[in-house]
Formats: sequence, structure tokens, C-alpha cells
Amino acid sequence: MKTHRLATTDADFDQRLTQLTAWSEERDAEVGARVSDIIRAIRERGDAALVEFTNRFDRRDVRDVSELVIGAEALQAALGRIPAAQREALEAAAERVRDYHQRQKQDSWQYRDADGTLLGQQVTPLDRAGLYVPGGKAAYPSSVLMNALPAKVAGVGEVVMVSPAPDGVVNDTVLAAAAVAGVDRVFTIGGAQAVAALAWGTDTVPGVDKIVGPGNIYVAEAKRQVFGKVGIDMIAGPSEILVVCDGKTDPDWIAMDLFSQAEHDEEAQAILVSPDAAFLDQVAESMARLVGTLEREQIIRTSMANRGALILARDLDDCLDIVNRLAPEHLELSMDDAEHWARKVRHAGAIFLGRHTPEALGDYCAGPNHVLPTSATARFSSPLGVYDFQKRSSLIGCSPEGASRLADIASPLARSESLTAHARSAEYRIFKASDVRRQTSDAKTS
Repeated sequence: MKTHRLATTDADFDQRLTQLTAWSEERDAEVGARVSDIIRAIRERGDAALVEFTNRFDRRDVRDVSELVIGAEALQAALGRIPAAQREALEAAAERVRDYHQRQKQDSWQYRDADGTLLGQQVTPLDRAGLYVPGGKAAYPSSVLMNALPAKVAGVGEVVMVSPAPDGVVNDTVLAAAAVAGVDRVFTIGGAQAVAALAWGTDTVPGVDKIVGPGNIYVAEAKRQVFGKVGIDMIAGPSEILVVCDGKTDPDWIAMDLFSQAEHDEEAQAILVSPDAAFLDQVAESMARLVGTLEREQIIRTSMANRGALILARDLDDCLDIVNRLAPEHLELSMDDAEHWARKVRHAGAIFLGRHTPEALGDYCAGPNHVLPTSATARFSSPLGVYDFQKRSSLIGCSPEGASRLADIASPLARSESLTAHARSAEYRIFKASDVRRQTSDAKTS
């Protein structure tokens, strides 16, 4: 099957790799304008606009916004309807994801200076978080778990889920996952209108503090436009996988690992880097033989032809240089002593160690979050986690002596910035040591 072949020794390697991995985030002006109009309508007309857009875009015949509400009993009913094997898998995955994220939870802390001044950090959860889940033919119960469970572990007061139901079709597995994850409220709405409703609130849909979860171009653009009114997780690009292999793993395994991301969509990117030229040929043969066995064969072929690659490196250190250059969403180190090589990785969303750790396990049930930075943003951002649903407030409580000492520092700095009120506010707290002792004594005897 067709895919790109590169070698780090090629004279034009840098240029070709840059072109291959480039991902344009140019905003479509028409999409931006349409999303802006939808957001404005939701802000101005609330539930009425929400019903109107739901009927138009999801091909529904809703007469009242109450028809878009899914109650807790419906979630439990869906959990009871799905096959037992699916229910058990959801519950097992949820347990692992919850256990992993429990370890991320941050606690408040504080300490006191020698003069009694209190300093610290108070950690509190968000009041309400919104979770966007694609619906209809695209059913992603794993996304429900990965987005809702960190919020619940963080102690978020209310988790609100929105998921479109095109033609009125509601996916039972998605609803069952919401039940397992403890989602508090569910609405069958989607698109930019759902994002706007979560950001600004309507009479029926509560406004939230942060919106997380994947969606199409309209959802991504809506999240971009509402950012600032609410927080968002990220603007995600296409799925990516970079596999580094020393040539000792079964080539069929590696081929399927590459396909596991290529099958997401035509823009997904799957790259294998190895210092073993013969192994790259073996993987190419495996890919050609196996692609016809998959349901999404055409998507995979298009993805691999457009953005996939097999890269021959000089050695494993050369492979790791490519890793840190590309900062991939998913990185598989399919090699001996993978933990050693992982210490050389500076930029990656998730690192899968060894030959028996395919990325697919991380998507569903390993424990760490599968919401990961794409498009090289792993250089400066991290996987979704409990910390995304917690806020930190600084604590400062000065004793009289501490206030006086700090004011001696703050005053000249404030005056250097011509902020006289700042300086005088601090200077009012400056006392001689004898005054501090007298005030303390007077306080004790009063």
C-alpha cells in the first residue's frame, strides 16, 4: 500500500518531514461566521434557538426543550440494556481510570514564616464542568469515561454531558458510560449550539465553568470562540501515533498499531521510525496484507498515503531525536529497555513502553487519560487530568511583623513603578519593632 518512505540521511529529509507533519489550523472564515451566528442566537434566544438548531442540524422534530433532557433513570436503563460483556468492560475500565486519576489529585498546603506570616495554596474544584461527546453513528463511550471521571475525582460539583442524537438516535453505550462515570445531567444536543448553551447557559441547560471533549470543526470553532467566557481543554488536531521500533517486534503488530490511529480519519498520522531497513520492508508487507481485512480500509489507505511514513534512522538515538522534534500525541517505544529510552523523551502526550503495550490499550482501559495534546503541542501541554478540574488560590496572611518586613520590600518597588497608592498602602503597615511588641501585648491584655 502507498505511504511515504524517508531516511534521515536523505539530503532533503528535514524539508520532507516538515511538509509531511505540517498541520494547518487555518480557520475557515465561513465556519467561523456561522458559529458566531449560532452562539449569538443561543445567547439571545436561549432554549428556543437551541430547539431550532437541534431540529435543523440533527434532523429532529422536537417541540419543547424538555424532550432534549435525558434523566438519570434513562441512563440506568441504558446500562441495563447493553450486553453484559460491554457493561463489565465499561465498569472495569472506569475502575482503572478512576484509580489512576485518584493519584493526580492535589491537596491544599500552607506554611508559616518565622514571623508568623501564613503562605500557601488552597485547591478547590470547579463548580460545574461540561462534557461534549460525539453522538449518532460515532459512539465513543471511552470519551465519556476519560472526560467525566477526572472531573468527578477532582470533586466537581456537577458534570453536564451533551451529545447529539441525529434522527433521534441515542447510543445506549454512551448513556451507559455516563451512568458508570456518574455524570449528573445529560442533554441530547450537539454542535456549536451545545457548546454555546454550556458556555452561556439557557433556562434549561446550565452554564458551566469549563468545556471538555472532542467534536467536529464546528465544535472546535465554538470552543475557540467561547474560550474566555469559560475554560476549554484544548483545540485538538487529527490523531497521531509515532512508533519507534528496534526491528525485533512482530511486523504484523506494528502494522496494526499504525492502523489503529490511521483508521480514525483521513487526516490522522501514523509514522514508524526504525534503524532497521529490512524491518521497515517487513512492516510495509504486513500493512499491504492486513489493510484489506479492516472495516475502515479506505480511510486507512487515504491516511497512510497522505500523512503516513516509514522512516529509516541511523540508530536509536537518531530515532529519539525525531521523537522530540515531532512531540507526538501517542508514542510507542517497541524496543528492548524501553524504560531507559523513555528517559530521553522530552515531548510526547503518552508513552507506551515495550512490545506488549499497544496504544489501543491506552485508549480504553490502561488508566491514563486518552485526551492528549496533538499537533506538537506536547511541547508545552499535558494530557487531560484531575488538575484540569481544580483551581488553585494563593493564601497570604501577614502577621504585624511580617507585614512590616514585606512592606519595606514592596514600598521601593512600588515607587519605582510610580504606583504611589501601592507604596503607601504597604507603608501604613510598617512599624518599629517596639510598636509591634506593644500592639501584640495590648491585644493579649484586651
